Amino acid sequence: MTRPDFDEIIDRTGTACSKWDDMEAAYGVSPGDGGLAMWVADMDFRPPAGVRQALESVVAQGVYGYPGANRPYLDAIRWWMANRHGWQIDTDWILTCAGLVNGVAMAIQSCTAPGDGVILMSPVYHAFARTIRASGRELVELPLALHDGQYRMDWANWEKVLTGREKMLILCSPHNPGGRVWSEVELRQVADFCKARDLILVSDDIHCDLLMPHSPRHRMIATLCPDIADRLITLTAATKTFNIAGAHLGNAIIADPALRTRFRNTLMAGGISPNLFGLDMIAAAYSPEGAEWVDALVEYLDGNRRIFDEGINAIPGLRSMPLEATYLAWVDFSGTGMTPAEFIARVEKTARIAANHGNSFGLGGDSWLRFNLATPRPRVIEAVRRLQEAFADLQ
Repeated sequence: MTRPDFDEIIDRTGTACSKWDDMEAAYGVSPGDGGLAMWVADMDFRPPAGVRQALESVVAQGVYGYPGANRPYLDAIRWWMANRHGWQIDTDWILTCAGLVNGVAMAIQSCTAPGDGVILMSPVYHAFARTIRASGRELVELPLALHDGQYRMDWANWEKVLTGREKMLILCSPHNPGGRVWSEVELRQVADFCKARDLILVSDDIHCDLLMPHSPRHRMIATLCPDIADRLITLTAATKTFNIAGAHLGNAIIADPALRTRFRNTLMAGGISPNLFGLDMIAAAYSPEGAEWVDALVEYLDGNRRIFDEGINAIPGLRSMPLEATYLAWVDFSGTGMTPAEFIARVEKTARIAANHGNSFGLGGDSWLRFNLATPRPRVIEAVRRLQEAFADLQ
């Protein structure tokens, strides 16, 4: 495989790209005057060549009808899970949804009723809370605890929050936005908690392939805790790993036949079916070539992480949480003594950077911003320079 050129600057403006074309409306930061898009969690990199070739092959064929059974797609998922994660699955376990957030919505509809409580460990990916509320369920937030600059599960305090109306827990593993790879002990605690309280566990593992070289091993909870198969829905997707989110395809992998039937019926009720183009893209991505590309990607992302963290942590009052997985830096501004409005203004108006506001991730996020590091390194270096300049009076 030819080594990918992740330093290539690709102009995505004017391509109906949310990350760049919607940035000014969302944050007042314009790409036209050099604004940097570090918010939406997609990458500014081209996917592996094989993915583009697969898509070109579908386009060249010239007829774009309904897709049928796609064995290469299912076999590729099974191969990837076995070879990259040590998880032996049957292709019958795989149900295809329209992306991971859609998978969460389908799980909520399948396994809970209006008014039921759905648990999140906050702060956490903002789309989960939005989906829970839109489904008419009760959002139950369990605040994560900060220990030595990283998030930890806080079981002793969480027991005080629960009401008994909870029916589901959604686990973000690895964690977004904190970048934690949960330990085997922590995952076992989650499994035991769900068994004791008769909760359905939805494990969002979409970032499972994006591990920094120094990070602990990520474990699929299904491999660690097979005793909870009757209550476990694992959500994965190639879209985050290979920067093909526009394919809008995700996988719900469910070993238990009864639980799988409930989920499948909800998909049928919603009229959800796979995307023709995405099927072949993902089959090409989950391959030996794709694996080599991911290995090169995470090495590059780790370099971006080192540059960003070194620069941010040199600014008094700012602290970037140690990143074990994902490409999303979670930066704490509380040490500046500024209000969120004050530090956000410096980031957006002075540094001209669009970053996700921490309060959108739920409890505990007010003093934080999330920065997407999956962009060519010159932009990361420039972002650090601008942030150091914007907070120069603190230095």
